[in-house]
Amino acid sequence: MTELTVTVADGVALLTLNRPERRNAYTMAMGEQLSRAYRQCDVADEVRAIVLTGAGNAFCAGADFTAGTNPFDAESGARGFTASPIDPAAFELRKPVLAAVNGHAIGIGLTIALQADLRIMATDAKYAVAQVRRGVLPDCMSHWTLPHLAGAAVAADLLLTGRTFDGEEAAAMGLATRTLIAAEVLDHTMTIARDIAVNVSPMSAALTKRLLWDTMTQGYGPREVAALETELHRRVLGTADAREGVSAFLERRPPRWTSSVSQDWQPVPDPRRDRPATAPGVGAGENG
Repeated sequence: MTELTVTVADGVALLTLNRPERRNAYTMAMGEQLSRAYRQCDVADEVRAIVLTGAGNAFCAGADFTAGTNPFDAESGARGFTASPIDPAAFELRKPVLAAVNGHAIGIGLTIALQADLRIMATDAKYAVAQVRRGVLPDCMSHWTLPHLAGAAVAADLLLTGRTFDGEEAAAMGLATRTLIAAEVLDHTMTIARDIAVNVSPMSAALTKRLLWDTMTQGYGPREVAALETELHRRVLGTADAREGVSAFLERRPPRWTSSVSQDWQPVPDPRRDRPATAPGVGAGENG
């Protein structure tokens, strides 16, 4: 893979958009390689967290218009165009995905980052969902991610104007988990990812992430969420990781997790279909 580099160390997969001479401008090949890397990381137990960043001084400057053809022309649309080329999206993975937005993120560069679980963004970089200024529409499910992350008013502002903003405003709007000077973004993000890799149970992370995003996508109410929390607790109570988490805490040492998401994963149930909603505490003390 030439337009995306992948390195794995200390439980963290670092995925780097790798066209620094073009400020990592997005191409179809880059999207295919990122999708493939996401799928591979999701089934690799040695990967506990994923960090996505850009080579050089930009994250991704948007779609590449210098490849000889306009990516937005009718011919491109006829070749199986999709507005959601990253498949699976970061929020569909079972591993936490952290976007180290180390520089400018424009158009699809920003909408890809919006699919991550956490975004550490450069304070002094420029950001925009600029597609409406190019005669097309925002992509990568941004009509869904933006209102869920920042609310309808912010989403309407950014999606309908395509205006540019900086990291300080991104933090104020709720798009950035944290903002730092560009030189510190990747190191800080890797520190968070390594902490997750060591101290968070892989299965607990996978189930919590799925419940978090499913609650938004499915629009579950509080009692439906209560039923899911109870059901998923039943899966982990009494397991080796649950015992290890308590032991490591009491003994003041790093935990030694043994759960395997790739082997032991079961889909999160739909409380509207798979079982009747239960009160928050029902069954909470049961194993299995």
